[in-house]
Amino acid sequence: MRQKNIIISLLLALFLVAGCSSNVPSETPSNVLRVGMECDYAPFNWSTTEPGEFTKPINDVDYADGYDVVIASLIAEDLGMDVQIVKLDWDNLILSLQNDQIDLIIAGMTDTKERRQEVSFTTPYYISEEVVIVKKDSDLSSITSISELSGRNVIGQLNTIYDDIIDQIEGVNHLPGSDGFGAAIQALKSGAADAVTSELPVAIGVCSANPELTYVRFESGLGFSDENGDATVSIAVKKENTELLSSVQASLDRISEEDRQAYMTAATERQPAGE
Repeated sequence: MRQKNIIISLLLALFLVAGCSSNVPSETPSNVLRVGMECDYAPFNWSTTEPGEFTKPINDVDYADGYDVVIASLIAEDLGMDVQIVKLDWDNLILSLQNDQIDLIIAGMTDTKERRQEVSFTTPYYISEEVVIVKKDSDLSSITSISELSGRNVIGQLNTIYDDIIDQIEGVNHLPGSDGFGAAIQALKSGAADAVTSELPVAIGVCSANPELTYVRFESGLGFSDENGDATVSIAVKKENTELLSSVQASLDRISEEDRQAYMTAATERQPAGE
């Protein structure tokens, strides 16, 4: 009987401990702003093993740097919070936001009608320009219109605007989207693709690191249509979190356009040569 009572007491103790565990604070303190990004899309974001003035730790070994990291840090500071960079695959960003694994997506993401059904967006924090990257010795290096890409093999990163806009080129051979931007560049370098769709800051960095490549800016009215704001990038917030959206928007509004351009220029200049 005594043994039975002991067993019952132990079970009750375990029940109480289990019940109390639900009140234990989560591993992420409330003053930490968790920001998701790929850390693989320079100059917006990349990973490095070297800490620096603008870097934030990803883990015990790697750090995140780039334009997005700077914007995330400025917003967190303005909100009186500490920023935590969470490295995620592109396709997991929105899902992680919806599952409360991160608080914001600051990853060079464009506000689209389709994405707006899943998350909310701030106004753009950067406005870019859509270009293509080609081999410097290619006959495409001097084109002035996207129509001159007709019949060519063009690739963009999967599930991004830069894969979607390829269909604006009449007669193009739209290659299957790459899993990452780096894979698209490798397809170009290997000859599997003739051109890679990109945004200007990224193209500048890629071509700086790869002297055999160049980027093409199209003449006015002859480039990709941007009537949907495809060349803009915005911060994504969980749909239900209207209070955070309002706070982040207010913080973003306090970053001047002049400063935004300066931060992008600096990020482009300091990105690793291999990015």
